Amino acid sequence: MSLKTQAHQITLAECFNNLDEKRKHDAQTLLTLFSKATKEEAVVWGKDIIGFGSYRYKHHAGNSDEWPLTGFSPRKAKLSIYIMPGFEHPKIATLLSQLGKHSLGKSCLYITQLANVDLNVLQQIISESVLIMKQTYPQN
Repeated sequence: MSLKTQAHQITLAECFNNLDEKRKHDAQTLLTLFSKATKEEAVVWGKDIIGFGSYRYKHHAGNSDEWPLTGFSPRKAKLSIYIMPGFEHPKIATLLSQLGKHSLGKSCLYITQLANVDLNVLQQIISESVLIMKQTYPQN
């Protein structure tokens, strides 16, 4: 079974048109930050995940899926930032302690307001996570 969320389901412009003005501004800020950190082109996955790069991973059953190396979703309540290797890596953990106000999921970094975090530290976290993913999935 393949993932329902695929790349290029809608355009970046369509994604931005679905946002209120505050989230549109946040999304533009993150778009610039992610583009600089990853040196990858933004691609919308599903209807609201703005991804950068991609990797293919295998499931235990043997089938595989493709997913962004990193990305974000400008959701109404919180910005979801996808840090695919998670937060256990020492460098990422150290950077998180310097980031500012945030919460964590398994591979999601949640930020309510960009003004509450250090964007330079966020960019370093993104860059480090992409480096880890490229080392973990070198075939991509």
